[in-house]
Amino acid sequence: MSELSDLIHFITSGRIAGLPPIAIMIIIFIIGIIVGYLLHLFLKIAIIAAIVVFVAAYLGLFGLSLGALKNLAVKYGPLAYQYGALIIGILPLSIGFIIGVIIGFVLS
Repeated sequence: MSELSDLIHFITSGRIAGLPPIAIMIIIFIIGIIVGYLLHLFLKIAIIAAIVVFVAAYLGLFGLSLGALKNLAVKYGPLAYQYGALIIGILPLSIGFIIGVIIGFVLS
C-alpha cells in the first residue's frame, strides 16, 4: 500500500521542468496517440512499398542481398537496442505513451 501512496504523491506533487507530473503524463499520452495514428498510416504505405519491391526483385529489376541486410543489422542493431533501453528506462512516463500509441493505432 505504501507504493501506491508514493505513486499518488509523485503524481500530485513536485515539478518536472516547471510543470506538474500529471501534465507531463497527459502530454506524453497525447503524443502517443499522434504517433500511433501516424504509425498506422506509415505501415499501410510500407506494406505497399514492400510488395512493390518484392515484385520488382522477382522480375529481376534489382537484386536483394542478404549480406547488405546483415551489415545494416550489425551497424544499426545496437543503436536500436540502446534507444529501446532508454525508453524502457523511463517506463513510468512511457506507459502513457505506449497506451497512447495503441489507442492511436486502433482508432485510425
